[in-house]
Amino acid sequence: RARSEALASESVLCLTRALATLRGIWEEIGIPEEQRLERTNVVRKHVQELLDLMVKEEEGLKERLLNSIAMHRKDVDTLCRELQLDPLQAEEESTLLQQEKCLRTHAEALFKEKEDRRRELNTLQEQDRDLCDTLCTTPFCIDSNAVPSLEELDCYRNHLASLTAEKERRREAFVNTKRQIILCMEELDHTPDTSFEQDVVCKDEAAFCLSTDNIAALRDLLQQLEGQRSLNEALCVELRSRILVLWERLQVPAEEREAFAVH
Repeated sequence: RARSEALASESVLCLTRALATLRGIWEEIGIPEEQRLERTNVVRKHVQELLDLMVKEEEGLKERLLNSIAMHRKDVDTLCRELQLDPLQAEEESTLLQQEKCLRTHAEALFKEKEDRRRELNTLQEQDRDLCDTLCTTPFCIDSNAVPSLEELDCYRNHLASLTAEKERRREAFVNTKRQIILCMEELDHTPDTSFEQDVVCKDEAAFCLSTDNIAALRDLLQQLEGQRSLNEALCVELRSRILVLWERLQVPAEEREAFAVH
């Protein structure tokens, strides 16, 4: 402040010296007093106009700063509400330039945070849709139009992690059950005849819907095939016993028995 006052005093002194020099020149030239007063008044007007212009420009700068502060303050308040953050506290005894820079920087950071959250939400929703299509479940409940909070995003990530683990568990169950079903069908010489059986045996594994109903139906199918195989095995045992009895009654030679035994 002292330096600013010193510069102001020096400016006044420069003006005083310039006017004194001008008056000396006018006296040497012989310009009458009345004309010297007129010329001095012209100098005063020039200086006054220059100073008025400078003041107007600086007042315009101040007005622009105030408008920018108001605009960024509004943006910051809006973004804080959307992001569910505490309002920004204004710094005490800060200048207009400091306020404007602080608010502008904070608004830019909040806007980036908003865009980052929206971008992550879109990514999570894409993953959610893929998992829901595979598992036949309902999507995670979240407002797509609002900016998600950090807690909501964290909850969403945990939900998708659980779905991913469930998907892997069901996929493993599907692969293992499918392998057993194919083995049973081969042993029974059974050709897939229903649409479900064809989907299980012939369809791409990645395209199979891993819903709880489908997994349950898959286990039911395996149980049915295993039940049929058990019935067939029991029937085979019974038929073999009857054949042995008939061989004994008919006194079939051992060579003939051995030739038939391979079947």
